[in-house]
Amino acid sequence: PRVTRPGSGGSGRWEEEKKEDGVKWTQLEHRGPYFVPLYEPLPEEVQFYYDGKPLKLSLGTEEIATFYAKMLDHEYTTKEIFQNNFFNDWRKEMTSEEQKIIQDLDKCDFSEIHKYFVEKNEAKKALPKEEKQKLKEEADKIQEEYGYCILDGHREKIGNFKTEPPGLFRGRGDHPKMGMLKKRVMPEDVVINCSKDSKIPEPPEGHRWKEVRFDNTVTWLASWMENIQNTWKYIMLNPSSKLKGEKDWQKYEVARRLKGVVHKIRAQYRADWKSKDMKKRQRAVALYFIDKLALRAGNEKEEGETADTVGCCSLRVEHIQLHPELDGQEHVVEFDFLGKDSIRYYNKVSVEKLVFKNLRLFMKNKDPTDDLFDRLTTSFLNKHLQHLMDGLTAKVFRTYNASITLQEQLKALTNSEDNVAGKLLSYNRANRAVAILCNHQRSVPKTFARSMEVLQTKIDAKKKQVEEAQQELKKAEDELEDTKDAKAEANVEKKKKLLKRLEEQLARLNVQATDKEENKQIALGTSKLNYLDPRISVAWCKKFGIPIEKIYNKTQREKFAWAIAMASEDFEF
Repeated sequence: PRVTRPGSGGSGRWEEEKKEDGVKWTQLEHRGPYFVPLYEPLPEEVQFYYDGKPLKLSLGTEEIATFYAKMLDHEYTTKEIFQNNFFNDWRKEMTSEEQKIIQDLDKCDFSEIHKYFVEKNEAKKALPKEEKQKLKEEADKIQEEYGYCILDGHREKIGNFKTEPPGLFRGRGDHPKMGMLKKRVMPEDVVINCSKDSKIPEPPEGHRWKEVRFDNTVTWLASWMENIQNTWKYIMLNPSSKLKGEKDWQKYEVARRLKGVVHKIRAQYRADWKSKDMKKRQRAVALYFIDKLALRAGNEKEEGETADTVGCCSLRVEHIQLHPELDGQEHVVEFDFLGKDSIRYYNKVSVEKLVFKNLRLFMKNKDPTDDLFDRLTTSFLNKHLQHLMDGLTAKVFRTYNASITLQEQLKALTNSEDNVAGKLLSYNRANRAVAILCNHQRSVPKTFARSMEVLQTKIDAKKKQVEEAQQELKKAEDELEDTKDAKAEANVEKKKKLLKRLEEQLARLNVQATDKEENKQIALGTSKLNYLDPRISVAWCKKFGIPIEKIYNKTQREKFAWAIAMASEDFEF
């Protein structure tokens, strides 16, 4: 049966035949991944020096040297762990002759190679317009050929159709593997997935695929194992594709279902704070944190494989401090730990008395490095959540709390009398409240101070214009007093209009400055793309007559096409 979505307003693409469970497609045809170009050797005159003397490197060794050389002006190459990992991996790839000579990274001089790439980059930027256009056309041709697939009769855009180029692994935060060699992906590493009756993609000449499979229960087109973390990398559809759109829509529908049962869940975990069973008590306090503070669950991981980051279930005693009273509030918990991607989570929160008492109990007789919730695992927590509501995980709480916060903040902050700039400031403030809840930070952009100066100069100039316009108006009004004729009256009207226009422009610039300042350490994009039901934003735009492109750029509008087609101005999350 055809499934029609509520409120979809004839958005036919989102309402085709439903497939049986687990089946994601019936037809899938594509060209396979686009392999990044092979290494181009350095020109003769660009040399590597060891211990002050030029040394001609073998091709494989030279290629890896360029990876390091390109990163010389990056702070990564100043970190000891990065240097050690790089040097170890580099030596493994050298010829035995090179291994005998090159034994100390400090004696390696990559500066000429670095300079060569900097100049090459500058030259590329300085190309004439026609040349740049030619390069763009070549890239477009590759996109046309490799960037699309046929899925169930639709031509769909592929997300990342190119293999990742080889290079040095960076990782986020202080990743123990930073600096290790990311190897080139070869056709022999790649598993292709397509439909049996489709034109099976040809591997590059002289190569073969690792495997071709016909698995219609998964949505990836190709995959390979990357050599550093030994994880699978996938080529997937673009976020704007029907498949991804449906998945996104489903995600928010699950979060909306939580809205109906959340009061029951809250009553349940509050009752469990007094449970005789210690495991249940710990689960109830952890769930309170996940709900109230939007903490991530925190999965168990292998020691030493990744940076030492934690989530709610893996918090250690050293990550929290209890204050019976702090800054005029009671029962304050002070959190300080590294979360996902080594982003620091620091927060002081006043909690309920029972939670505070329980934490004190969980910390009793433990060392700083002991687990706070020693009886709790993420899988035990998620099993419980699944039992409370089908499809419920810790992440659904994050999505639900983020979306509900945006909706409530928009209601509280938007003033229908404001102009568009004022309303957009309110929108960004609502979005900021969510980013703060989810702890989405960024470092202050390098260009921040400069762009703030430019803006301030504009503001000062506009203030001057406003003052001049005020004087002009005063003069015109005095003239009207004297002459009382129609020409003078028209002049007063004209000056009033000018002043009003300039004052509006000044107000707009001031709003922009406020917005920029408030936003300098907060990343809005993560929540906008992953945690906020786009229908809330679409409905807000429709209600207040704000063009959608003021909120979502082109890529985001493509990703959220389903929401733009579906949501009317009275949509409630």
